[in-house]
Amino acid sequence: MDQDTKFWDKAAAKYARKPVRNQTAYGETLDRTRHYLTPDQNVLEIGCGTGSTALLLAPSVGHITATDLSPAMITIAQDKLADGNHPNVRFQATRLSDGSLAGQAFDAVLAFNVLHLVRDIPAEIRTIHRLLKPGGFFISKTGCIGEAGRFLAILIAVMRKLGFAPFVNSLRYGELDAMIACEGFEIIETGLYPASDHARFVVARKL
Repeated sequence: MDQDTKFWDKAAAKYARKPVRNQTAYGETLDRTRHYLTPDQNVLEIGCGTGSTALLLAPSVGHITATDLSPAMITIAQDKLADGNHPNVRFQATRLSDGSLAGQAFDAVLAFNVLHLVRDIPAEIRTIHRLLKPGGFFISKTGCIGEAGRFLAILIAVMRKLGFAPFVNSLRYGELDAMIACEGFEIIETGLYPASDHARFVVARKL
């Protein structure tokens, strides 16, 4: 098991108990995402954590496959399906680089608060592009701590060495947008939800 998976497995129980810090920004993110979803769509969410967002968006789509690299996170997410109220949701412990989703085609791919945790972001976006149908949507929200100055990046690096933080890329808005555009996407909407956390919301369409 790699270091990233170990970190998130260990954090899963605490993560599940932690409330959303900014409900207004979270609500805005969901509202803007729903604008691009329809009941006939087959949707993929990567980095789904314990599944809360997938369950909230499930009524807006035909089917949603929600994935996370942490088996512990997915175990908690699967427990939420016990009530039988979300038959169009499937949780899976995997990462895009595993290739387990190869050959599938999705109308939309969602990636909330995850791209900045990925070590090779262009490769991740390239895989997302392959999984999308022509004209499909890639909808993401990404922490761009590079916009906050060097101190935060240094602090996170120190915390990571001590085992208190995961791997985090120090991104800026323009850098993230360029990565998405370079992999064959047209960016059609951006926003900051919340602006105070430099959380860059991007909607892109596969060309």
